[in-house]
Amino acid sequence: MPQTIKNILFVMADQLRWDYLSCYGHPHLQTPHIDSLAARGVQFNRAFVQSPVCGPSRASFYTGRTVFSHGSTWNRVPLPIGELTLGDYLRPLGVRTAVVGKTHMEADKAGLARLGLTEDAALGVVVSPPAFEPYEHDDGLHPTPILRKRGGQLRYNDYLREMGYDGENPWNDYANSAEGPNGELLSGWDLRHSAKPARVKEAHSETAYMTNRAIDFIDESGDTPWLCHLSYIKPHWPYMAPAPYHAMYGPETFIDVVRDPCERDNTHPVFKAFMGLRVSESFSRDEVRETVLPAYMGMIKQIDDHVGRVIKHLETSGKINETMIVMTSDHGDYLGDHWLGEKELFHDVSVKVPLIIVDPREAADKTRGTTCDALVEAIDLVPTFLEATGAPDASHRLEGRSLTPLLHSDTPKNIPTDWRTEAFSEIDYSFYAVRETLNVAPDSARGYMMRSEHWKYIHFTGFAPQLFDLVNDPQELHDLGSSDDHASIRSMMKAKLFDRLAARKNRVTMTDSEVREASVMDDDSGIVIGRW
Repeated sequence: MPQTIKNILFVMADQLRWDYLSCYGHPHLQTPHIDSLAARGVQFNRAFVQSPVCGPSRASFYTGRTVFSHGSTWNRVPLPIGELTLGDYLRPLGVRTAVVGKTHMEADKAGLARLGLTEDAALGVVVSPPAFEPYEHDDGLHPTPILRKRGGQLRYNDYLREMGYDGENPWNDYANSAEGPNGELLSGWDLRHSAKPARVKEAHSETAYMTNRAIDFIDESGDTPWLCHLSYIKPHWPYMAPAPYHAMYGPETFIDVVRDPCERDNTHPVFKAFMGLRVSESFSRDEVRETVLPAYMGMIKQIDDHVGRVIKHLETSGKINETMIVMTSDHGDYLGDHWLGEKELFHDVSVKVPLIIVDPREAADKTRGTTCDALVEAIDLVPTFLEATGAPDASHRLEGRSLTPLLHSDTPKNIPTDWRTEAFSEIDYSFYAVRETLNVAPDSARGYMMRSEHWKYIHFTGFAPQLFDLVNDPQELHDLGSSDDHASIRSMMKAKLFDRLAARKNRVTMTDSEVREASVMDDDSGIVIGRW
């Protein structure tokens, strides 16, 4: 029987670009604590999310299934109540599975009502919060109008009031606002204020608070096996860092913006529509980037310092050698690259994420401190966790595959011959203004990406494809979607996309072994077909 993992620390930062960590090559933003995880584990250089949007990306991380398989296609689209998540797989093993921070998942209230349940009923409390026990569930978006609609309740606000921050919504007025020269409130929602320090002390900021709560959870769990999803709210907007992190980085520390005027010429219609959004127009201005980047980088530096706190606590509590540690992100951030803001589209700065896994088992000793270039996806984490904890096989519903062979290989370059040769991602952009700009019906506002080592093929329903040569154009500046010389490449990648779409797993209520047993029928059953 192979050794199994007792605990899992599953750390995710929201909207963290893969290239904004020093272990991934950022020349000025030093992240020694996250780097230390890479030194003790495997750093995956080609990890991709199933969708470059918070909600659907996370739903895939938590279910091991692609977006249009699990159905939570955007941030406010509930995950259907019948979809199994990490908690469903691990709770039967006695593993306490909880979140500290963000999930961006909505309860399936219609599904609960259909079963005669409410969110506060005994069973409803278990099944309504997708994936995790809500130990400290906080999606980190609490402007006052939304907070009032939810009844004004927020545990982080209660904590801030205990720390002396008064008012209806300290999250908004202190943690995500600065102070002007005359004491006026400068909202973090306005990008022009991003370089100013948040009014909250660093020790009371969201990142510090969530770290404290993760440590509380680890201590309270005692000797019970656990999975703690420490899901940091930052560096997601509002872009505002507490002192001293707000002023650690200046223009000399920024990496160059990646964009070219040619991208504005003969632009793909969907790409052009996203370029026209307010956030893209803002981040296309140098003054906006120069104001926001210090805060973005400072928030990452702060996360790294607090990840260091959790690592140290695992060491001092004696749990470090029985805990698998995963560090990743739900998607990236354009930050003005390709004339875009936010995420949503399929350039690597949006859809590629950092992924570091520390497996404490002896079998992983030979890969410690190495990098791996295999194409891996967010859906690979659930099967990895199930295999690590000894959970029953669920391959009839899981669309990812365990990363254990890559963690335990003689060398990470020794990628299994049957490993995937393309990474897949998709988006439902029906909720964006660009859908109306393009006059696309909600059920047709879909886009798909297939990315190999050499090519990136993008298909938006109803539009011509995009194609990028990642070998000769690694910055993805020149769209070959209409190039006559690349017609055969597009046909090949389109066929691969079709194969991937056709491979989705929808028979989720019966295992493969049950299918094999059911397909063997003899005359003793009383059902006789075709006998003469």
